[in-house]
Amino acid sequence: MSLGYKNNINAAMTAVSNIFIDEYMETANGEYVKVYLYLLRHEGENMEIPDIADTLNHTESDVRRALAYWERAGVLAPERELMEEAENSGAKSAENLQNAGATSRLGKMNEQKSGTAVPMDEWSSQNVPSMEKTAIPDAGNSYDRMKRLSADEEFSALLYAVQQYLGKTFSTIECEKFAYFYDVLHMSCELLEYLAEYCAEGGHTSIRYIEKVALNWYQAGIHTQDEAREHSMKYSKDTSAVMKAFGIMGRNAGTAEQEFMRRWFKEFDFDSAIVTEACNRTLTTTGSASFPYADKILTGWKENGVRTLQDVEILDKRRQEKQKKSAGTPKQNRNTSGNRFNNFEQRSYNYDNYVWADIRKREKS
Repeated sequence: MSLGYKNNINAAMTAVSNIFIDEYMETANGEYVKVYLYLLRHEGENMEIPDIADTLNHTESDVRRALAYWERAGVLAPERELMEEAENSGAKSAENLQNAGATSRLGKMNEQKSGTAVPMDEWSSQNVPSMEKTAIPDAGNSYDRMKRLSADEEFSALLYAVQQYLGKTFSTIECEKFAYFYDVLHMSCELLEYLAEYCAEGGHTSIRYIEKVALNWYQAGIHTQDEAREHSMKYSKDTSAVMKAFGIMGRNAGTAEQEFMRRWFKEFDFDSAIVTEACNRTLTTTGSASFPYADKILTGWKENGVRTLQDVEILDKRRQEKQKKSAGTPKQNRNTSGNRFNNFEQRSYNYDNYVWADIRKREKS
């Protein structure tokens, strides 16, 4: 190290390719470089975009733009691992499920001038099922908006109030986000103050979480504090039911988990009884609180027109009858009225030849 300085940090190190430094770093945005270095440091670990955004004080959109930039540059390459359809309840087998879903790892750069890269998995937060949502207005020019709103006394009072609720001084990005909620999404000061209060009470003060809630309210058509309070109470009740069914205690639902639950309760319009039944079946089958597995079950029920638990029972019976027909009933080639298997109820289980041979052997004895 030159310029009269020496490196005082000589602990565990992260190697950065010279190709990256010489060919890519010079022309890249400094924030994009930070994202790449963070990924490089955590290569092989499971990460999500919200975690990176929190650590680097970026928005999730900033992180996605950085990933898209490095993908276009050839430094990173996305690879989506699709989950297979399962045989029962629209879910996949537990063994496959445990290996499914996208995790995050950094694609290693090929040490060639071409700058090619080996694939990197998609982020788990991007692997949440896609849903039709109300279009979110574009943020536009944040600088011009902030310049215009600097003379707005109502907005200035709003910023002061929400910072008091959240117990922190806003960064430029956080101010711009609330300007977007106020000026573009046309949320009232009363609603935005309640937004800050609601998030703070739940222990969530990061702007990415606040933005997530704000956009959720916008898409739900919420315009007043009373509507937001009613919406939040119902959501909290449903969320608690799912977390309890999965045996998850001592933490709040993660971003991807919240998105799954939004899908089940809002898009599918299922009540908590149906959703918790899917959670119970997930635990029974997989032994773990797998939201993707439960989603496969609920998607299958939605596609089959399920609205009540009685509908689930009917669907189960239909599936069992179908399985019996496909498996077939073993033929009886002799009179068994005098043996001890007289009242044996023939089922459609798919026994292999060894098992059937063993049964016949015991019949003759």
